[in-house]
Amino acid sequence: MPAKDIYHITVKNALIKDGWTMSHDPLRIRLARGKNLFVDLGAERLIGATKNTQNIAVEIKSFTRPSDMKDLEEAVGQFVLYNHLLRRYYPDYKLYLAVSERVRKSVFEEEAGQTLIEDGIISLLSFNPELEEIVKWIS
Repeated sequence: MPAKDIYHITVKNALIKDGWTMSHDPLRIRLARGKNLFVDLGAERLIGATKNTQNIAVEIKSFTRPSDMKDLEEAVGQFVLYNHLLRRYYPDYKLYLAVSERVRKSVFEEEAGQTLIEDGIISLLSFNPELEEIVKWIS
């Protein structure tokens, strides 16, 4: 199993505060020939009076390298791969990339990150690491 991101527990706590129940930690995608990939978290919550559940998968990225663009390139590649595989194996899950509010402002309000959001490549959630709270959902 891969190492957990430095914000793993922070994001988990923020999702729980936001009304989500953890269904997977991590969410395993089982591939042919015994290979596995792991999305950091799977969560669910009831939708109003319909008693249906909404399911999300969350990949957490801290963007700690000297180059935000290198971190972005890696995060996008991983997000796209996971998103396509989730559509195949967990079609009821929507994938989000979780980043701190600082990263959202510094990377995803700039042209490269904004283009990914505007073109529907990435769905994003930002969080406040000190308060362990979700700040913004962007689909």
